[in-house]
Amino acid sequence: MNSFALIHQDKNSNARLGKLSVSCQDINTPCFMPVGTQGTVKALSPLELKECRAEIILSNAYHLFLRPGIEVIKKSGGLAKFMSWPGPILTDSGGYQIFSLALLRKVSDNGVEFQSHIDGFKHFLAPEDVIQIQKDLGSDIIMPLDECVHYPCSKDYAQIAVKRTVDWARRSKAVISDNHQLLFGIVQGATYEDLRRDCVLKLVDMDFSGYAIGGVSVGEPKNLRYNIVACVLEALPVEKPRYLMGVGIPEDIIGAVELGIDMFDCVVPTRYGRNGTAFTSEGKLTIRNAPYTEDLGPLDKECGCYTCKNFSRSYLRHLFNTGEILGLRLVSLHNVYFFLELMRKIRQAIQQDRFIEFKKEFLARYNN
Repeated sequence: MNSFALIHQDKNSNARLGKLSVSCQDINTPCFMPVGTQGTVKALSPLELKECRAEIILSNAYHLFLRPGIEVIKKSGGLAKFMSWPGPILTDSGGYQIFSLALLRKVSDNGVEFQSHIDGFKHFLAPEDVIQIQKDLGSDIIMPLDECVHYPCSKDYAQIAVKRTVDWARRSKAVISDNHQLLFGIVQGATYEDLRRDCVLKLVDMDFSGYAIGGVSVGEPKNLRYNIVACVLEALPVEKPRYLMGVGIPEDIIGAVELGIDMFDCVVPTRYGRNGTAFTSEGKLTIRNAPYTEDLGPLDKECGCYTCKNFSRSYLRHLFNTGEILGLRLVSLHNVYFFLELMRKIRQAIQQDRFIEFKKEFLARYNN
């Protein structure tokens, strides 16, 4: 049974409106997944996320495997119960974190041996282990182990990474059994279009529930990323959801939606929020700056979030400059709301066949 329904495509672009059904809950796409890496979207409660109308969040199997450990979460009844989140959860396999955070790692066709970045303890994970971890977490959408290479990467090594990624995807598919848990395939291939297309063909032949584009936002120029995403999308089946991993500033989201991407995640809203930067309809705003000392207006006069309805720029600046935790919470809350509201506006524009007009209007103000 296909868990994804394509509802409408914008007449003037490849932007798509869809509905992804997971564990008896519907997720409207294009969607943005707030990132709760370690079982929490930093500084925000599940209640606040629901008030922002978040429909799905992302957590990370690598971090949860290391702390608090999978047995602790299993005894709690799964990750959703452990963190009191009432909606679906997508878990990233942790492949990117293993390759970027682990102190030492050895990659073989069998899997990955690595030392924890927390205590240096050695672990080995095969693709089958990564699937079992996510099954134990009770994840609604599962990502297989893949080999993510950094930019720049030689074609020879990128080819090896694609071969491993495809093989690990096949092994992962063989051990997934719960129809309530969706398994996505991850397209790798660095910046080489032929490798990307080859990876897509092999993954599509395995018939995954959806497809993710990995190995982007790893240092490559934006125009190169755009070309790779467009190349991959041309080869992916239209009836399955497409997820662009780790891309998440407003202008990049809008550009990827135009190409036909359905799902996004990024730590940007909360990371920027903790550092005092707010996303607004008129661009980014750094609340610590002196011009806001006596500014009694909201962060964004067009925003309906709790922060903008109740607090001034002046007060938020005061909170940051006195080191008060409430400041980073309120700006993080605003940013998550802003991103989710952006997705709602995008969906409305696609439904009305005016996505291109929306893009122009939004970027004209945002980049002003």
